[in-house]
Amino acid sequence: MTPDPSQDADPLWEQVRQSARRQAEHEPVMADFLQAAVLGHERLENALALYLATRLDSPDFSRQALQATIEEAFLATPELQHAVRADLKAVVERDSACSDPLDPFLHFKGFHALQAYRVSNWLWRQGRSSLALFLQSRISTSFDVDIHPAAQLGQGIMLDHATGLVIGETAVIRNQVSIMQGVTLGGTGKESGDRHPKVEEGVLISSAATVLGNIRIGRGAKIGAGSVVLKDVPPHTTVAGVPAKVIGSTDTQAPALDMDHGLPDPPATDPGR
Repeated sequence: MTPDPSQDADPLWEQVRQSARRQAEHEPVMADFLQAAVLGHERLENALALYLATRLDSPDFSRQALQATIEEAFLATPELQHAVRADLKAVVERDSACSDPLDPFLHFKGFHALQAYRVSNWLWRQGRSSLALFLQSRISTSFDVDIHPAAQLGQGIMLDHATGLVIGETAVIRNQVSIMQGVTLGGTGKESGDRHPKVEEGVLISSAATVLGNIRIGRGAKIGAGSVVLKDVPPHTTVAGVPAKVIGSTDTQAPALDMDHGLPDPPATDPGR
């Protein structure tokens, strides 16, 4: 059985709390905020539930009820708890602007939207579709991120910036994937059934890329910024363009971890032709 991080020593949460203490000393005007958001909570799950409920608050659904629902989801299964921590680590390890887990925990809406999606997905799998869709709507309004609660996302996902991100109902994203702002993983029309992309492990999808249809993005692939992808992408290849075409192989096995959005140079042309 997978260990429950909420019941064991939690080094990552302690790191967040230590950073909060340092920031409270350095910036006393933030001390009350840091106490309420981080230092007043022994468990990451409780702090995150309060923080998300505050951000997703709505006149139609009390913050207290929303907080209780989020806590219920986070504490229901160790799998969800591990996913939250893997996502937080992913931001620290891949975002060049971040070296401290406190910053994404408090300030990065890509991380917040992803964790709120995880709650909506848990509700969906429990058969609580109405509440899941309500939460999807609140996530879209609050964070400008629209992920259908039935979509399947793995662990260690980074949604960098995240503004304008859309992920459809039957999309599947495996572990250790990085996705930039403005990306759409959508369908190609009004067809029903399995109609959205399947993204394998280690993939990097650069900003404003559009991936449409029930196609497969192979393990360790890279999709260039602004590309429109309508066909399967082979593993460990780089695609770019409208429509996207293979323009080379990737430099590493997992571009998502390296976050290098550069594209290979085009092949040299023969001046004699």
